[in-house]
Amino acid sequence: MEFVLPKDLVKKIPDGSTIALTGFGGMGQCDAVIKAIRDSFLESGHPRNLTIFHAAGQSDRTNGLEYIALEGLVSRIFGGHWGLLPKTRSLIEENLVEAYCLPQGQLTHLFRTMANGLPGHFSPIGIGTFVDPRIEGGKFNEKAKQSGYSPVEVLSILGEEYLFYKGISFDYVLIRGTKIDEKGNLSAEEEPLKLEILSAAQAAKARGGKVIVQAKYLVQYGTIHPKDVVIPGYLIDYAVIVENPEIDHRQVPSSVYHPKYSGDIRVPVDELRKLPLDIRKIIGRRAVMELSKGSIVNLGIGIPGDVIGSVSAEEGLLDDMILTIESGVVGGVPVGKNEFGITVNADAILDHASQFDHYHGCGIDITFMGAAEIDQDGNVNVSKFGGRMVGCGGFIDVTQPAKKVVFCTTFTNGGLEVNAVDGKLKIVREGKNKKFVKNVEQITFSGRYASQHQKPVFYVTERAVFKLSSDGLTLIEIAPGIDLEKNILSQMEFEPIISPDLKVMDENIFREAVV
Repeated sequence: MEFVLPKDLVKKIPDGSTIALTGFGGMGQCDAVIKAIRDSFLESGHPRNLTIFHAAGQSDRTNGLEYIALEGLVSRIFGGHWGLLPKTRSLIEENLVEAYCLPQGQLTHLFRTMANGLPGHFSPIGIGTFVDPRIEGGKFNEKAKQSGYSPVEVLSILGEEYLFYKGISFDYVLIRGTKIDEKGNLSAEEEPLKLEILSAAQAAKARGGKVIVQAKYLVQYGTIHPKDVVIPGYLIDYAVIVENPEIDHRQVPSSVYHPKYSGDIRVPVDELRKLPLDIRKIIGRRAVMELSKGSIVNLGIGIPGDVIGSVSAEEGLLDDMILTIESGVVGGVPVGKNEFGITVNADAILDHASQFDHYHGCGIDITFMGAAEIDQDGNVNVSKFGGRMVGCGGFIDVTQPAKKVVFCTTFTNGGLEVNAVDGKLKIVREGKNKKFVKNVEQITFSGRYASQHQKPVFYVTERAVFKLSSDGLTLIEIAPGIDLEKNILSQMEFEPIISPDLKVMDENIFREAVV
């Protein structure tokens, strides 16, 4: 194991290398190393034509993968989500790189599969979605479609159908920790998440690759407790001690380090911000009515991650459920927005892949997810819409095996304004864009697959609630103060089934204080 400066390290990375990055949102990236790769490319043109592999999104809009989102520096990307990576997304949308979008959980499990020396990973997750090779095969842009490469195949095992996700050899893996000792043993106590750093390091070693670590502190050998060692020194080839942690090794985007994000202290729930009664809170209030006491819950990015936890805390429901986030967090109140993936007052922080083990195998009791488009068959699109190539993240991994799915979305978007007064909803200004369309642009959730497996699926908006039936989308509730024809049917590209038992949504949803 060798201690190196970032500028010297990047000289060891040849053109055409395949590099795996670990991180989640704006957290856990090796920014000092990634910036050194960028600087070297801008100064010398090398390294170039890199293949990048990552599971979760790798930026908060400014850091991580965004530093190297340069034409010529990166030529191919395998990843799960680019919603907070505008520069990377532009490379994908403009066909300046080959882009392959695969479910985040499958990518975390690929690390473990490759660490075991296996050729790939098989799973039913993704069947019937754009990842299925009979639809798009995860090829996310035209350059990928024209490449001739297929990252996913269909196979049959014991009469059951699965998708086979192919392994990839890494030349380098970048991982991050807190303390590293003189022999390379690494801890991660100040990190907010455990991520997939151990399996990523093992995956690199299994195929002859090298492991690069960025750490905050160099400490004496033997001073890290053995149970705190997350990566043993024999797996590490190069280590960088970051010089400017306040810039290049922030715990979360909003803080260099705060113990509440790593679970070292708990804060009073009363100190957490109460949400205003806006459209997002209205949706969240109706959505949590689908909870059953004792449910194991997953929250997705967007409205669910931003409001469900806070609404549940306000209304005293947190103790009635077991909250989880795909990043590995169990319990607590989600921080949300560009720090999606962490909570304060967490009960447990598992590694990334282990959380998906539970999601895939047991299936959580209920998941709350966002939606960009919904169609007549109950299909949902969150990955590619309006010219934006965002990706699926862990959406497919969570929604396909979940026992119950609740999609949370505004009815329209693009300037939508509403008011909630005296228990009634008023549309002040309608959104320009319809979200209930005849056919979604890309299938990220298959309504047909869910219907075949008799999964309860709900679509909650500020003015209406739908349920998936064997015949398609069924309208089951309408908000008080809303006109069915004017505010709902005329704002959809198809006519839903209308339940003969159509109900009015609870007026308490639209009041400042619950009566």
